[in-house]
Amino acid sequence: MSITVRGISKSFGPTRVLSDVDLAIATGELVALLGPSGSGKTTLLRVIAGMEAADPGSGAVLFDEQDITARGIGERRIGFVFQHYALFKTMTVFENIAFGLRSKPWRERPSEAQIRGKVGELLDLIQLQPLAQRFPSQLSGGQRQRVALARALAVEPRVLLLDEPFGALDATVRRDLRRWLRKLHETIHVTTIFVTHDQEEALEVSDRVAVMRSGRIEQFGSPQEVYEHPASPFVFQFLGHYNVFSARQAGTPPDTPVGADDRPGQSYVRPHDVLIARVAAEADAIAARVQHVGLVGSIVRVELQRLDQPETIDAELTLEASKALGLKTGETVFVTSRHAQVFEDYAI
Repeated sequence: MSITVRGISKSFGPTRVLSDVDLAIATGELVALLGPSGSGKTTLLRVIAGMEAADPGSGAVLFDEQDITARGIGERRIGFVFQHYALFKTMTVFENIAFGLRSKPWRERPSEAQIRGKVGELLDLIQLQPLAQRFPSQLSGGQRQRVALARALAVEPRVLLLDEPFGALDATVRRDLRRWLRKLHETIHVTTIFVTHDQEEALEVSDRVAVMRSGRIEQFGSPQEVYEHPASPFVFQFLGHYNVFSARQAGTPPDTPVGADDRPGQSYVRPHDVLIARVAAEADAIAARVQHVGLVGSIVRVELQRLDQPETIDAELTLEASKALGLKTGETVFVTSRHAQVFEDYAI
């Protein structure tokens, strides 16, 4: 099932939440809507689901090129999974998963044998068959979220929509469920959209990522494309740690003020692309003082203070590279960079 969003806008009173959004998702894709709070990602998901109506005359939502804008949520055959599970506390795992099947109109309702067979398949899929007779209160957070996913899949939706599905879980469980969701999607191939504000989650799980800001899509591409070739300073900043170096057009006097971070005149560098040396091997090397050296797993994070202006530079080294340099707090080193991103024709 392909999904196409054409020129969708949505306002709540005087506040415009979505502005002429266009999005095309291929059949079987797993797409992440990524952005900060208030960027419009959940509202867009709810418009696709039919839970919210777009502004009158603002555009259309199409499933397999058929306009379903005027259809209600019941006609769209979508599976929706919320952040907080929304499981029925008085029902067992089995009955929670079977709920959608038992709630169908009697002419469409499967037989009891078919329901038991379908629920059994889903329990195997989510690897919770031994827990079929437990209640939600007897499950971990990760197990409850898997049950919620199975319940959404039971009615064989054409589209699966997930709203911050792992937001209420701790970091370790989130990591495990991300891997599980990726494997699940490879098995069921249902067109899936999930909302997240977690950059790592979006980049690891999805086929493509739509980065949203202020009700618009800033960039839509593969995880590698949006990370390595960000379309704007906002995308670069949102997708990980970064340094901002003051950049100036050729011939600009060095004391000319530089604009804000999201305006031309800035060069963006990831911490792992900062290079540290004890001698200034290049003419544009920046002298800096080592402020702090900290070990984080296999990565060493170095905080540097520029000597020519009040800017801090964050660098990340491998453990081996850090040992070879033998950096000490207070010493002076020289910094250069690779893979700097300059938006517009600017240079440091």
